Amino acid sequence: MNSKNHYIHLLKLGFPIFIGQLGLIIVAFADNIMVGRYSTEALASASFVNSVFNLANFGCMGFTYGITPIVAALFAQGKKTDIGGIMKNALAMNVFFTLAVSAILLLLYANVGHLGQPEELLPLIRPYFLIILATLIPNTVFSLFSQWSYAIGNSKMPMWIMLLSNVMNIAGNYMLIYGKFGAPEMGLIGAGISTLIARLVPLVIILIIFFHSRKYTEYAQGFANQEFDRRQRIKIFKISYPISLQMSMESGSFSMAGVMAGWIGAVALASFQIIVIVGTLGFCIYYSFGSAIAALVGQAKGLNDNRQMRSIAAAGYHIILTLAAISSAIFVLYGAELISAFTTDKAVITTTLTLIIPLLLYQLGDATQITFSGALRGTGNVMPMLWIAFVSYIVIGIPASYLLAFTCNLGIYGLILSFCASLFPAGAAFAYFFYKSTK
Repeated sequence: MNSKNHYIHLLKLGFPIFIGQLGLIIVAFADNIMVGRYSTEALASASFVNSVFNLANFGCMGFTYGITPIVAALFAQGKKTDIGGIMKNALAMNVFFTLAVSAILLLLYANVGHLGQPEELLPLIRPYFLIILATLIPNTVFSLFSQWSYAIGNSKMPMWIMLLSNVMNIAGNYMLIYGKFGAPEMGLIGAGISTLIARLVPLVIILIIFFHSRKYTEYAQGFANQEFDRRQRIKIFKISYPISLQMSMESGSFSMAGVMAGWIGAVALASFQIIVIVGTLGFCIYYSFGSAIAALVGQAKGLNDNRQMRSIAAAGYHIILTLAAISSAIFVLYGAELISAFTTDKAVITTTLTLIIPLLLYQLGDATQITFSGALRGTGNVMPMLWIAFVSYIVIGIPASYLLAFTCNLGIYGLILSFCASLFPAGAAFAYFFYKSTK
């Protein structure tokens, strides 16, 4: 394919993923708006729990990404029944991995009172934590089958399922947070229950489609007929765990910043939650096309075509940079309106408005690291992602957050600004190793 075709294919594959992600952004906005307008305490509690679970969700989601280059390469070679066998082994491994993560989270839950959060928030944090924990396995398995769908070039099916889930989540939030249509008024707990239901339904739907749709009969037959294969599980694990750790370390640096925001106070924590949700608008848009890049690079890898892999990554970077410019313009033009939608607390609004500038600064770094981490993932050469993530997010990112927030006395402004210190080096390193892998 020529370069023009790469743009077309990336847009066709990435746009439905973008629509699905946009739906998630709308849900996150609606969720936080409803919770924030219910009470500042509820919003601050949600901020802490969501910061913790962002780490777990990204780790589990990253583990599902390990199948993308494998499935994409097999799809390019026409081996559909083999893909079914891969999915069987991948499902077992991902459920086991998520259960292990859940066990760690239960230990964290037992010690949540020792993490320096405001004492008055603990009665809200504890039950909400357990409800969100119950969503982890459904979310992981849905992500796994979504990656299968993306890798075979069908991004529309997960999109429609996610949009249905989003509508259910928003309606459930309205009913259960405020006690509408005969439902009890449950506040933050109602938001958690709504999220749980909205993650169970998509899982049921995508499993029914995979196993019972005529269109995917060969995949289902491969899943049913092929035995559990230790070699396949090792192959999946070797690709999955570096991606999972990379995404965990990235999310961990953000989550640690959320914990530090709690050290500053409830207003700073609420402001951090709002600006992270607003920033998610950019991240989810970039991520959509990063997933498309990974899938198409993986298909080109199946044909051993390095030139096509580079061309796909370049086209994807151009698309994502354009989207980053659009996102930044939205933050500048409508930032005040977006922030005011979350809360009527003037102290929170004033604090959050000061965070627009550092939010803008890290958009280019975020766009770059998403583009080339996706491209590198598509090649299957994922081991460099481990040390890149460790150096960028842990060695540089977390100390930078503390130094800028507390040592330099920049407070919550320094926390958001510190994201630049990790994202730009990560993006440059991912790009270097992608081009080295496709030399």
